[in-house]
Amino acid sequence: MNWDLNALYKSDEKLDIDLEKAKIKAENFEKMYKNGLKNLSSSEFIEAIREYESISQILGKIMTYAFLKFATNSDNGPFYAKYQNEYTKVSEFLLFFELEFNRLSEPKQKEFIDNSNGYSFYLQSLQEEKPYQLTAKEERILLKKSTTGGSAFSRLFDEHFSRLKFTYNGKKISEEEILSLLHNPDRDIRKKASIAFSKGLKPHQPLLGYIYNMIKTDHKSDCELRNYSSPEQARHMDNKISQTSVDALVDAAEESFDLVQDYYVKKAKLLGLEQLEDYDRYAPLELKEEVYDFEKSKDIVLKAFEKFSPKFASIAKIAFDEGWIDVMPKDGKRGGAFSHPATPDTHPYVLLNHTNRRRDLFTLAHELGHAIHQYLSRDVGYIGSDTPLTTSETASVFAEMLVFDYIKDGLSEDEKTSLYAGKIEDIFATLYRQINFTTFERRVHAHDGELNLNTFNKLWLEESKKMFGSSIKLSKNYEMWWSYIPHFIHSPFYCYSYSYGQLLVLALYGLYKGGKCDNFIEIYTAFLSAGGSKSPKELISKFGFDIDDKEFWKIGIEEIRKLLKEFK
Repeated sequence: MNWDLNALYKSDEKLDIDLEKAKIKAENFEKMYKNGLKNLSSSEFIEAIREYESISQILGKIMTYAFLKFATNSDNGPFYAKYQNEYTKVSEFLLFFELEFNRLSEPKQKEFIDNSNGYSFYLQSLQEEKPYQLTAKEERILLKKSTTGGSAFSRLFDEHFSRLKFTYNGKKISEEEILSLLHNPDRDIRKKASIAFSKGLKPHQPLLGYIYNMIKTDHKSDCELRNYSSPEQARHMDNKISQTSVDALVDAAEESFDLVQDYYVKKAKLLGLEQLEDYDRYAPLELKEEVYDFEKSKDIVLKAFEKFSPKFASIAKIAFDEGWIDVMPKDGKRGGAFSHPATPDTHPYVLLNHTNRRRDLFTLAHELGHAIHQYLSRDVGYIGSDTPLTTSETASVFAEMLVFDYIKDGLSEDEKTSLYAGKIEDIFATLYRQINFTTFERRVHAHDGELNLNTFNKLWLEESKKMFGSSIKLSKNYEMWWSYIPHFIHSPFYCYSYSYGQLLVLALYGLYKGGKCDNFIEIYTAFLSAGGSKSPKELISKFGFDIDDKEFWKIGIEEIRKLLKEFK
């Protein structure tokens, strides 16, 4: 149940051989092409971009290996830092390429794009970045300082949380273990876990607040240097979508917060409670939650995938059989879950912290959805497979829906009610909670200067109350729970991508279940296989949807209304 990293490197010595190879190739690349792109023919430019991609892939492979060793054991922090520094040194030789492409004349750029053999979307995206690029010397300075800026505080956050323990009933347990108790059927256990988690967080608030302030300040400096119009702009550019589209998403979600509040009022009645407290949000409706150990979860996921597409099931089976997945919580291991795409010549790596809950079943499905997406897109190459966050969340959430549909058949009414409640809460967590996170981030980054802890807490509670209204009572303890959310630290303004993906999937899943698209599986597989080689707008248009249309988001929200109706 641990990763087999041999697909990347069989030893650290092999890693160093590749690093030396990358150095030599990068130095030669700079000597051959720097200040000379304008003199290349289209075929020569294709050779150059393929060499650039080849070097980038070697570096990606090196950094994947170093990061994965760190993710499972924070004691490997110095090892990870060493290769971050080496990566930066080699990347300096490649820095000129994208900058120089953007200094070419428009006719020359057009010539290269028109004959780019699959790199056209990448090159068009580079053109859009031109107004925000600095001089080569300035970019070199930023690259050199990158490992001691925001990323250093990000590493500190990870290392700190991987070592953090929470005292529950006299026993020291991890973040994953304490949070899993918030899903316990026993209200007293949930309450104690909530108090223990808050009590464990409190002494670390000054450090966590400082880390967030440094991330905010570093991000602000980057935005000012590049002349971005807002703290969000860089993220939207990476995601290949407009500010207008994101604002429409946020507005549509906030306008439908009544769905959240109606649901929790209903849940309070089902639980026989007059008022839900914040620690009751994830209370299961059944008295005793069924255990979903890893083998059981694995079996369910494979069968659900097989029912949709044998191809999806076969990729998932390879993942289980060939060491793609690190399963159980352990000391020093990073919390949460992810699927790292690695490189097209290897395979994705999935990190879990499985605690035998039903939500762990859906986490497994979610991350394997990512892995399938990442594996299918390997044929478009290292550059083309770099998928925007907005579409990268599609396969993961879609996989959760497949598992939900699969296990609901044959359940009793009580079991089905509980399952629907869990699914609705998952959707709320993926859609509405992430919108809360986004609006919280907007207010944090809009704040002039550093925030004190009281201000962080105040903004967090105010944004949370917009979603829950009076349906859930938020305690004094809850006000500090912003401080454990890793996305605020690792990837500012990442969170709306989950909301985007959730509503997109609900629209796509409604299309699939409605049977209105005869070749849905074929189109969907092609959509995933394209990775990031085409724009989200173009890929999603294959299903007949327009992501720039404000009405598009309402399609997904209507699917939530249908689900709530079925639940009631």
